[in-house]
Amino acid sequence: MSLQEPDEQDEKPLDPVMENVRRKMIRLQLVSAGVMLVMLMAVLGAIVYKVTRPSDAPQLAGTLANTGAGVPSDAPLTATALLPQGFEIAQTSLSGGQILFFGTLFGVRKALVYDIAANRIVADVTVSAN
Repeated sequence: MSLQEPDEQDEKPLDPVMENVRRKMIRLQLVSAGVMLVMLMAVLGAIVYKVTRPSDAPQLAGTLANTGAGVPSDAPLTATALLPQGFEIAQTSLSGGQILFFGTLFGVRKALVYDIAANRIVADVTVSAN
């Protein structure tokens, strides 16, 4: 057994078959590194795209969130919806900062939309059959 340093050992030339295998392995390694680099660039591009584009959340005009009014922490929000005299409420629905009142006014079916942030009726729709 010889205790020579690796630098002192002479490298023997590889036979042609092993040299071809070595070249193929180096080529495969370079191709793999290139593919990984392209994939890394794609991921970074997707992250930059997601961070820089505006959000997809719908922006409703006149809602509490957009006006900055918010719900107070110490007391509930109070508002009074002034509905027309004689309006009989059959059904209500809440969406965002708006309340839909469905009912009848002197026998005519109506839908009234009340906006909490604006503190007023924003739509008066008469519902009739064809």
